[in-house]
Amino acid sequence: MRPENAIEVEHVQKSFRLYRDRGNELKDIVTSPGRLRYTKHEVLRDISFTVKRGECVGILGENGCGKSTLLKLLSRIMYPDSGSVQMTGRVSSLIELGAGFHPDMSGRDNIFINASIFGLDRKEIRRRLPEIIAFSGLSEFIDNPVRTYSSGMYMRLAFSVAINVDADILLIDEILSVGDAGFQAKCISRLKEIVKSGTTVVIVSHALSQLEELCTRSIWIKDGGIHLDGRPREVHPAYLEYMGKLMEKGPSAAQLIDSELERKAGGTGDGKRFGSGDVRIQSVTLLHEDGESGTVFRTGEDMEVRLLLTHERDVEDASFGIGIFREDGTYCYGTNTKLEHLPAFALRRDGILNIRLSGLPLLPGVYTMDLAVEHEGNLPVDYIREACRFEMRSLSGEQGLLRIPHTWELTAPEN
Repeated sequence: MRPENAIEVEHVQKSFRLYRDRGNELKDIVTSPGRLRYTKHEVLRDISFTVKRGECVGILGENGCGKSTLLKLLSRIMYPDSGSVQMTGRVSSLIELGAGFHPDMSGRDNIFINASIFGLDRKEIRRRLPEIIAFSGLSEFIDNPVRTYSSGMYMRLAFSVAINVDADILLIDEILSVGDAGFQAKCISRLKEIVKSGTTVVIVSHALSQLEELCTRSIWIKDGGIHLDGRPREVHPAYLEYMGKLMEKGPSAAQLIDSELERKAGGTGDGKRFGSGDVRIQSVTLLHEDGESGTVFRTGEDMEVRLLLTHERDVEDASFGIGIFREDGTYCYGTNTKLEHLPAFALRRDGILNIRLSGLPLLPGVYTMDLAVEHEGNLPVDYIREACRFEMRSLSGEQGLLRIPHTWELTAPEN
C-alpha cells in the first residue's frame, strides 16, 4: 500500500444470494429442498479506486446501485467475495446511528455504551462527555431514558457521539439529514473541521449540494461499477442528467439540448442542458443597477439575474438554484432555495424569476453561471451548465477571487 493513500480498493466483487422461497422450519428444508433455490445477485463488479490521506470523497448513485454495500466493505461489516480492501489508521463508521442504544437507559449512559463501541475507554469518554452533550443540544433531557426521546432527538444524540470520535478515516452513510436545519448546519460545519484536520472522509449521500460543500471528489456507482470518478463539478451534472432520463416524463435530456432552443435562450452558450422540461428557462438576462442589460460588471456592483420561465406542465414543488464559477472552473459561490429554507414554488404558468446579487464581490476575471429549476428529490426540471458568461472589472488592482472590505490603520507609539 502506497504511503500517500489511506484507502486502496482493488478489483472488489460482492454478491448476495436471493432465495426464491425460504422454509421457516427444519421439516420444510428436509422435505422440500427445492425451496432453498436461490439466484446470485452481483452488487459490486470489479471495483477499484484509491483515496489519499486527508481526501474527502463522495459516493453517489441511484438506490440499489451498491454504494452502501461498498461502505460496509470499507467498514469491515462485511467482506468482499474477491479482491482486496486495505485501509490505514483508525476507522470510525457512521452507518447505523444509535446501534447499541438501550431504550430504558438514559442518554448519558447510552453515550458511554455507544462511545465504547467506537473504541474509546471510560476515561476518554468522561473527558469528552461535556462536548458530546453540548453538541447534541440535549442537556435538558440527557438523564431521561432514550425511549422518551423523539426520533430526531435520538438521532442527534447518536450523531453527536459518532462525530466526536477521533479517527484517521471516517465513513458516513446517508446520515447528513439528522435533526432540524440548525443541527444539520452544525453537523456540516463539524465535518468541515474534521476534513481540514486531515481526516480521510468517505460519504455516501443523495444530497449532492452537501457533497459539493464537503468533497473534492465524487464517485458515481452505476450497475455495480464505477461509472464516473472526478470533481463534483464534472460528476454531479452527468448524474443528474441520467436521473432526469429515468423520470420518463416530458422530452428526453437529448431532446432538450437543442440548437434552436439554445439560440432562443439568448445566452445559454455551449453549456450542457438537461431535465424533464416541464418548465424551461427560456432566456437569461443580466441587469446592471440602472436596469440596463450587460455582461461586464464592476466589483461591488449589484447584479440582477432575470430568468424567463416557460410552462409546459405544472411543477408543484419547484426550487431554484444558482452556481457561479470562474473561467478555470473554480467554484466561487452556490446556493438554492432549499438550502435557504424557502417554501417550494408552484409553477403553473409562464413567469419571471429575478435573482438579486447585492454588492457582487468578485474580482476581475471571466465567470460562468449555472442555473437550475428542480423539484423534490433534487431531480432536474431544467438545469443549464454555463447558462451565461460575464466579466468583472475593477480599477483597484486587488488580486485573488473576492474583494474583502477592509481598512488600514497604523498606530505609532507615543514617545
